[in-house]
Amino acid sequence: MLDRNQIAQRIAQEVQDGWYVNLGIGIPTLIANYVPEDISVEFQSENGILGMGPFPFEGEEDADLINAGKQTITARPGAAIFDSATSFAMIRGQHINLTVLGAMEVAQNGDIANWKIPGKLVKGMGGAMDLVASAENIIVAMMHTNRKGDSKILEQCTLPLTGVGCVKKVVTNMAVLEVLGDGFRLLERAPGVSVEDIRNATAARLVVDGEVPEITF
Repeated sequence: MLDRNQIAQRIAQEVQDGWYVNLGIGIPTLIANYVPEDISVEFQSENGILGMGPFPFEGEEDADLINAGKQTITARPGAAIFDSATSFAMIRGQHINLTVLGAMEVAQNGDIANWKIPGKLVKGMGGAMDLVASAENIIVAMMHTNRKGDSKILEQCTLPLTGVGCVKKVVTNMAVLEVLGDGFRLLERAPGVSVEDIRNATAARLVVDGEVPEITF
């Protein structure tokens, strides 16, 4: 199966030249490390920066330069730093070409639940509600199952929703899935993971069209 960095590396293949991309906390923040050098991409963080670069090397961190997850980051030449009002005007104005979020559950109609942690006190869904309401292209980076082995790819979400019918694609540690509205199409599978393994780990309807290639980097 893929690890967190490999999930991010696979999603980086979806990024196109000239795009503005918002990266959520968790696995999505790793994507900036894997974008090909021959394309130009501007990464945006909702706390108010456009032009994020890869994570800094140890010893080169700047505590005043952080992403939405409070991790230290680097800024590319020409990066802009601004207030949250400007950041969310950019998001709500649909100036972001791609949003990548983590999730606890994704449903086959594109619903996403990514803020309510069962049994834990949380402050709310934060800026994710604006991102999923405004973005037209949303990819989710997540693990296919929870720690108990239960599927997080569902017919219907069981946790409170962050957004409705908004997710286009999901990349997990097992597979790349396209949201169809009434199921998921299996596009790619992790090296060494069979279609049957993915089917057994998926609680939603899974559509398999012919031979499914392995994920390559």
